[in-house]
Amino acid sequence: MNIKSFWKAVISQNRAELPSYFIEDASIFWHCTNEQFSVEEYVKVNCDYPGKWEGEIERLVENKDEVILAGHVYSSDKKISCHVVSFIKLVNDKISRLDEYWADDGEAPDWRRKMNLGKPFKA
Repeated sequence: MNIKSFWKAVISQNRAELPSYFIEDASIFWHCTNEQFSVEEYVKVNCDYPGKWEGEIERLVENKDEVILAGHVYSSDKKISCHVVSFIKLVNDKISRLDEYWADDGEAPDWRRKMNLGKPFKA
């Protein structure tokens, strides 16, 4: 499976192409919001999400039957920025299970900043 093509279909909200990357009864889990989707539901929620999106893969680890992808996704107007980590289980070169962890980008919380620990690693 071409993971980069899958990523492009997700970011461009390609409703026609997205289902082709999944087996029919695949399960998709968004752990941060406790949601489970069928393929049809995942395509709908992804493609109906408002706005235009851009993004890049920041890290990709591919094995025979599992892929781990870390990506940066942001609105075309740059007002929204988030990161996702995806654990992709493959069967016959198609996604059978997708576990995703989404987080909005932002500053460290006050309580941690007050501790004077850590420092930004990106400009």
